Amino acid sequence: MTASARILEEIHRARRPMRLVGASGQLGYGIPTPAFQAALARAPDMIGADMGSIDIGPTYLGKGEMATAPAATRRDLRKLLHGARGLDIPLVIGSAGSAGAAPHLDATLALVREIARADGLHFRLGVLRADMPRPMLHAALAEGRLRPFDGMPQLTGEEIDAAAHIVAQMGTGPFRRALEAGVDVLIAGRSCDTSIFAALPSLLGFPMGLTMHMAKIIECASLCCVPGGRDCILATLDDEGFELESMNPARRATPVSVAAHSLYEQSDPFGLTEPDGTLDLLAARYEARDDRRTRVTGAAWRPSTHPTLKLEGARKIGERAILLAGAADPRFIARHREILPAAAAVVRDLVCEDQPEDYTLTFRVYGIDGVRMAPPANEPLPGEVFVLGEVIAPTAERAAEVMRTTKQYLLHHGYPGRLSTAGNLAFPFTPPEISTGPAFRFNVYHLLHLADADAPFPLEIETL
Repeated sequence: MTASARILEEIHRARRPMRLVGASGQLGYGIPTPAFQAALARAPDMIGADMGSIDIGPTYLGKGEMATAPAATRRDLRKLLHGARGLDIPLVIGSAGSAGAAPHLDATLALVREIARADGLHFRLGVLRADMPRPMLHAALAEGRLRPFDGMPQLTGEEIDAAAHIVAQMGTGPFRRALEAGVDVLIAGRSCDTSIFAALPSLLGFPMGLTMHMAKIIECASLCCVPGGRDCILATLDDEGFELESMNPARRATPVSVAAHSLYEQSDPFGLTEPDGTLDLLAARYEARDDRRTRVTGAAWRPSTHPTLKLEGARKIGERAILLAGAADPRFIARHREILPAAAAVVRDLVCEDQPEDYTLTFRVYGIDGVRMAPPANEPLPGEVFVLGEVIAPTAERAAEVMRTTKQYLLHHGYPGRLSTAGNLAFPFTPPEISTGPAFRFNVYHLLHLADADAPFPLEIETL
């Protein structure tokens, strides 16, 4: 009997609370061993881990590469595989390989197979793919079933074709299908983080509002605690609510810290929209069980009558080179808003003598306006600033040419009031200009309307 079948049968037969471990907020950055061992000692019914996010930007999705180091990712996977197989409980991982497209999922599966082979582990592996076929998207576009999301422009056929990879965030349905089919380990492509933890308890009939609320919190491990951290968290779910406890005794899940987590990645702290429906937190209540544990009740669930999937895609926009420099001359800092465009104009005249202006050159001045969109008016100037220059051009050679020229002419650019001709910039190391490789942008960030939100995600099963 597979691990998922065993847990489903056991809790169906003798109705009891369910214990779920949120092992990592993003697998591949390390799972503290003491907390993980403490979680295993509590005899959980499932281990889950989110592995991806769009927080890392579009480049990893576009390039098809993991954001995490292979050695660290292998170490985390090995720890979870041994922990789950040792207890014969399901291990569920979502958004495999950082971005959840085919290259990321396949790289994750390769590591899992390598670990199983090397360590003599045997299990039934379920795989859910999240890549969206281009013909299906073109058909949806023609039928008016694709709409912009979060300020994006209307999607076009050209953008669909230009995206290196396009994935959709799967909801709980595909996870439920895989767990019902009987698996020991389930690894999915791009996923809603809640799906990882909500699918199994929803199959067991636990209230969907409580299940989704719990899932939203524990997918970030102990981030909801004081102080927040990456240690494993244990959730104990029953028909009336759930209890949260960090497996690191130094972290406390308090009513305030847990409630505050409702703001995490959300503009509305009382509503969370998923492919399957909307989580309503207006009646949620948070009660301290002791100084380290909080019990949560009251969340409600409104099933969706018009399913949607959020699509994510990234297209290449060129090759990037950057310049890293600093400045401590108060005159340079005071006049940087005129100096930087003036130097850029000099560069343009030099590098575009025999070819068009085929690049974009931008600057950020950290200490003044590198982070904030609108610095306060009349704010005193800092004593020193960090200058980041960025160029995106059609080729790496062109980007390097523009940035190296920029470095030289910005270094010696003359401006009214300058006292020294020795240089306007200080460089932390040489070379200060660096080619960083392909640059991508999110060009698909849209909602797909469809009758069945589970249909696009095929299930594959193999035995290792």
